Amino acid sequence: MVPIDSPQSDFNAAPRYRFNKRGLLLASLFLLPLFLGGIYAAYNWTQEFWVRDGNGPNSALAFPFGGNRPAETDYVMPAAEKNRYDILILGIRGKDDPDGGNLTDTIMLFSLDKTTHQSTIVSIPRDFYVRIGNDYSDKINAAYEYLGLKGTEKLVSKITGVYVDNGIVFDLSGFKKLIDDIGGVDIVLDQPFEETTQWGYVFRLPAGLNHLDGENALYYVRSRYSSSDFDRARRQQQIMLAIKNKLIGMDFLSDPIRSLSLLNTLKSNIQTDINILDIKGLIQLAQQIDATKVKRHVLSTLDYLYESRGDAGMYILLPQGDNFVRLKGFFQTILTPATGSKS
Repeated sequence: MVPIDSPQSDFNAAPRYRFNKRGLLLASLFLLPLFLGGIYAAYNWTQEFWVRDGNGPNSALAFPFGGNRPAETDYVMPAAEKNRYDILILGIRGKDDPDGGNLTDTIMLFSLDKTTHQSTIVSIPRDFYVRIGNDYSDKINAAYEYLGLKGTEKLVSKITGVYVDNGIVFDLSGFKKLIDDIGGVDIVLDQPFEETTQWGYVFRLPAGLNHLDGENALYYVRSRYSSSDFDRARRQQQIMLAIKNKLIGMDFLSDPIRSLSLLNTLKSNIQTDINILDIKGLIQLAQQIDATKVKRHVLSTLDYLYESRGDAGMYILLPQGDNFVRLKGFFQTILTPATGSKS
């Protein structure tokens, strides 16, 4: 996990195991993992959260910024938008991963228009090469390890032109148990999915309806050898919404033991800078989300990025035009309702 630097004072009350009708029903309203922190906060299950901010230490992976990279002047912090709520969702590999526990294999920006209730999820590929600090750059999946949550929020704000209000970090090592705690998830595939080499055997899912337990869901979202990272990002979005749909259909009141297990899992695998005082407003916004109308997009080489090689031949992705103009224009377009402009 991330080294602890600064406490969030709103989460320093001791955990209280109190279940009530209002709190339990609220859990089914949240888009997971977008509002995972809010679930147990709404249950009065507060705990102390620690979020690192500011400039993190240089990593051995850091290397000088150069080539046809966006200039420092392209990294402009946008203004906050009162009619929009934007949350950065990060999925880290977990402390048990030998290749880097704080590297983020999942990077998503969730945006909700408070007026129209239109919601959008955009996945940012982990190989996107960006300026991490004033004198070094790296793939964006290393930003969280360098900068912590707040610093990564600011970085994503600068490259997308979207002011990130809050962030949620979830540990993929707890993903399997979370899925099992809610009884698995259902997804529909237009065509069969197959991963032939990554897991030591051929992992297959047929076309049509599939019910996945935690292990199979984890394989599905982490498989990458037989498909691209862009496709994996689409599968991650699919599972996120499937979890949200499952939560909506759950009756937490009828099974308090299962609810307790779910909350324990969330408590152990989530970090967030969402203030507990903001939870009431988040609940009201979450109630307006229609999962069937969530716009989904994955940044890829088909639109706003292109492939290149960094130092030592490292595979990286760069913005088309070698600046963020087109990329920021895309976010303005996809997040702006057709009937009006952003406020």
